[in-house]
Amino acid sequence: MTIPETYPCQSVRFLLLYALAVAGGAVAYIPFLTVLLPVQVTRLAGSEDVSWLAYATLGGALMASLSNILFGWLSDRTRNRTAWIAIGMVLSGVLLVAMAKATTLTTLIALIATWQVGLNMMLAPLAAWAGDTIPDGQKGTLGGLLAFAPALGALAGAIVTIPGLAVAESRLWIVAALVAVMVLPVLAFGKPNALPHLMDDAVADAGSNDPHALKSRSSVIRMWLARLLIQIAEAALFAYLLFWFRSIDEGIGDNDTARIFTFVLAVAVPVALIVGRWSDRTGRPILPLMMASGMSATGLIVMAMAGSLAFAISGYVLFSLSASVFLSLHTSQTLRVLPRARHRGRDLGVFNLTNTVPSLIMPWLTLALVPVFGFAGLFWLLGGLAFVASVLLAGMLQSPAKTAN
Repeated sequence: MTIPETYPCQSVRFLLLYALAVAGGAVAYIPFLTVLLPVQVTRLAGSEDVSWLAYATLGGALMASLSNILFGWLSDRTRNRTAWIAIGMVLSGVLLVAMAKATTLTTLIALIATWQVGLNMMLAPLAAWAGDTIPDGQKGTLGGLLAFAPALGALAGAIVTIPGLAVAESRLWIVAALVAVMVLPVLAFGKPNALPHLMDDAVADAGSNDPHALKSRSSVIRMWLARLLIQIAEAALFAYLLFWFRSIDEGIGDNDTARIFTFVLAVAVPVALIVGRWSDRTGRPILPLMMASGMSATGLIVMAMAGSLAFAISGYVLFSLSASVFLSLHTSQTLRVLPRARHRGRDLGVFNLTNTVPSLIMPWLTLALVPVFGFAGLFWLLGGLAFVASVLLAGMLQSPAKTAN
């Protein structure tokens, strides 16, 4: 099947509603995992809250990994993404609200594992739906729009924790309601344009054996490894940023760290939109990813060499901004390299392992390096990993491709 260069694009309405739904997916887990769950664990575990939170997080990550692959595969087999999204949204919302009723830690952990099943019943088909509906010529724009997701997830967490706004149980209701308000519009009013070539495996087969094609096995492996390496660095900074800042300046507090984090998320949105749109217009989908991972490596090296708080913050902002843009654009461009439309949901589930595996790797890296070499040793290693990611992506660079828009 030959794809005309003027093949119709997806509607702006669907792109915007889809990006809103993905942001709703982020709202479904970011406030809970970062703020509401630790409070709930502390209420039940007391002084042993750190250990129990680690158990809950680990169990949830394992369940998320397995269920994301499962429901991606099921949505492939049934050829129905929207039904799974709707059922998963309802199930995850009900289970989220039920967390407030947990009276023991074992009950809470069981609920978290089950909630991850419902959450990924929604998230896996939602991710695959973009591959079914959005052509390559708009994937950069999609990646830019996806940068709103973590920013809105963090904003939701800030809103539901406003002092006096709501008690613990009501906060979970607010999160569940926000998710429904953000996801339902694309299900009810999205109505994507039909682009049948996106579901035709013959298109992918044409380039799957070409080592220079983006749909080659080599490209899939490179994209998977590059994201894993950047995510390892991102996970380490997310967990230990405040500790590192305080090792440089004891006066810095958690509110200062939160403001820096919020600033980066806010700036990342317009940068990702501009870069993503540029990649569509120029037909260079991989170049921004290569450059962003290289800049992430540079930021980490600056952090490793930092001797003052200003220098440290500058390095972190460079790393975090670059990594945020990388992850948003990588999410959409991954759809470009997957070789089989009929296995898109399953394959995206495998790519999702790059989001969960780092939480298993990062603690061991930190324990091995920080006590001996300090945070500088950790950042030198992470900078090296980010540089490797850039080199991997450099091997995928091609001549500018013609796009439909």
